[in-house]
Amino acid sequence: MPLKHVLLAILAAAAYGFAFVAIKAGVAEIPPLLLTGYRFFFAAVPLVFFAGRPDVGARWLIAYGVMQGVVMFGLLFMAISLGMPAGLASIVVQMQVFFTIVISAVLFGERPGPTQIAGAAVALAGIGLIGWSRAEDAPLMPFLLVLVSAAAWGIANIIAKAAKPQKMLPFVLWSSLAAPVPLFVLSAVFEGTTFGLPPHMPSLVGFGSIAFLAWPTTVFAFTAWVFLLRKHPAAVVTPFALLIPVFGMGSTAVAFGERLDAQAALGSLLIFFGLMINIFGPRLVRRI
Repeated sequence: MPLKHVLLAILAAAAYGFAFVAIKAGVAEIPPLLLTGYRFFFAAVPLVFFAGRPDVGARWLIAYGVMQGVVMFGLLFMAISLGMPAGLASIVVQMQVFFTIVISAVLFGERPGPTQIAGAAVALAGIGLIGWSRAEDAPLMPFLLVLVSAAAWGIANIIAKAAKPQKMLPFVLWSSLAAPVPLFVLSAVFEGTTFGLPPHMPSLVGFGSIAFLAWPTTVFAFTAWVFLLRKHPAAVVTPFALLIPVFGMGSTAVAFGERLDAQAALGSLLIFFGLMINIFGPRLVRRI
């Protein structure tokens, strides 16, 4: 991989990781479902008018936009607003890797290999340890919401796999249009907001949160990631995803002083190690 592509992969991972700072800052003043709606509205508008039409049917755009935007990110933003540490959320949500493997096995017959099963077992042990820690010193609901969010991310991955879009930027932008209206309705029902309107004028921090989530995270990082996957084998690109929780946990520790207790830290290491087994394990086995 050329150096410029390595730097692009690192920038994309950093954008995904730093997004957890933007999420926590945003939900501190904007209701989480409303904030999620703003993220996808401004990710799509006005760029959707210049990106061309997608090469997949409307049902795929709606399915992906609702699952990724409404369910996955809606639940993730809610979890962080309810007290889930943003840095911890950045690593727990990576369980989407294993949810994707399981769903692919059920729907497409893509049976996981021994290293994938081993990695999932290690990561699940980490999840159990974090769940035990959360049950002792914090409400368990935000942690469970992040797990459901990870499952929704896995389903969204399968939808994208089945849709087989060739033009990824139009796919991302047009599918983003499916998320704001349901999110604004849900926010009105459950958060007491007026459709699409904040309860008060956001501060510069709130506007900055929306802007970062919409453009560097949704538009730039996703498009860069797809570009790299088209240029290089997935086995070369996907290890950079391990940097996402590193940037996520590091940036939230600096920005908010988040610290993990011993059990949560050990659980996070187990999830990280499980991801490493899943990504690097097959290559190590081939070399033996």
